[in-house]
Amino acid sequence: MSCLKKPTDFAYTLSKFFSDYLAGLCNFSEHTIYSYRDTFKLFLKFCNNEVGLPAEKITFDNIDMSMIEHFLKWLKQERNSSISTCNQRLAAIHAFFRYVQYEHPERTALCQQVLFLKFAKAPKTELNYMSVEGIQALLAIPNTAVASGRRELAILSLLYDSGARVQEIANLRFGDIRLLNPAVVRLTGKGSKVRNVPLLKGNVQILSAYVHDNQRRLAHKDDVLFVNHSGQRMTRAGICYILRKNADAARLLHPELIPEKLTPHCLRHSKAMHLLQAGVNLIYIRDFLGHTDVKTTQIYARADVTLKRQAIEAANVVSIQSELKSWTEDTDLMAWLESLGKT
Repeated sequence: MSCLKKPTDFAYTLSKFFSDYLAGLCNFSEHTIYSYRDTFKLFLKFCNNEVGLPAEKITFDNIDMSMIEHFLKWLKQERNSSISTCNQRLAAIHAFFRYVQYEHPERTALCQQVLFLKFAKAPKTELNYMSVEGIQALLAIPNTAVASGRRELAILSLLYDSGARVQEIANLRFGDIRLLNPAVVRLTGKGSKVRNVPLLKGNVQILSAYVHDNQRRLAHKDDVLFVNHSGQRMTRAGICYILRKNADAARLLHPELIPEKLTPHCLRHSKAMHLLQAGVNLIYIRDFLGHTDVKTTQIYARADVTLKRQAIEAANVVSIQSELKSWTEDTDLMAWLESLGKT
């Protein structure tokens, strides 16, 4: 008769972290939980293949800061993970060890070592967004003479007009939209935070046509709003496919308006920039997007200032030359500084 082996302290705590803490107390979204799960699947694979430590033998005594550093290095070098992806993996590890230090105070020293690990700095990238004309060109592509085209237009227009994250659109149920005045869509964002976003007249008409097409299926408020051809809830991948298909068609007609790489998040960026350029206050844009901190929203303001500067410089046909000598022309920096005050 075989007896069940008692799980290690690491295995027991990790299972409690996922079942009780993330899903229960924190009420994290499925997407976040899956991302954390993938992190620890990779960590277990790393321990087995690189350290020679199978999952069933991992204990907290085996883990230290250098092992986590080695894991992050392995992700980058062996799996070609980007800086952003490595930072996401480290965020999951940080979350776990914050949990551990309260569940196992005797492990506080280990936890603080791991929490001391800093996120890598990623190079700054330009904010990817489309012009109003680009959005109009994209939304003109779906064939509204057929039901599938009306569904695609409903998804794309709502994705842009609400500034929603792609998973927020995928999760929508029929009861989350109100098409009567005042029309709103109820979005459930990160941390299960709910926000109501107003729907504009054009979007209401598009959604009304879609609901009419699906009136037999959308009989109850809990019915999934957007489904695929199999009648299953639309996935992130499915929505990305619809965007990519229509973007490819729009690019053939307007290559100057449609970027080569277009993601659902680009539509969210576009809506935020268009609101900002229309003079909408950053605080309202923060609430509209579901940001916790206005500092996150300020990326749009910084991007807009940069674009204004570029436009001004491009329009400045009069070249203003400085009469000041460059200090690199003088071997004596002090002498150059002193010369600035002389006429």
